[in-house]
Amino acid sequence: MYQKGVHGVEETYQANTTHEVVMTGRNTLDVSGVIGVESFDSEEFLLQTECGYLGIRGNNLHIKSLNLEQGRVAIEGELYEMSYLDDGTPRSEKAKGFFGRLFR
Repeated sequence: MYQKGVHGVEETYQANTTHEVVMTGRNTLDVSGVIGVESFDSEEFLLQTECGYLGIRGNNLHIKSLNLEQGRVAIEGELYEMSYLDDGTPRSEKAKGFFGRLFR
């Protein structure tokens, strides 16, 4: 288990979550383990997943299907970029590392 924070909000994610991203032909993206859709428009999606925030960029993007009860989202359009908005390191470890180096 580890903690992440986006916009100053601390959240806990389990290491054994069921989060998958499947891209088909660079124009369809199926994502499981979705907790919520933070924002979206025709060029960018921000999804809160069980493994952190996932940003998706492209052109003419739209939701093909959405089922938050099952944690699934399907997105269609021209997909250019997909990335997690953190590096997977717990916030508390980053702080320890920085202050540990600072106050040696």
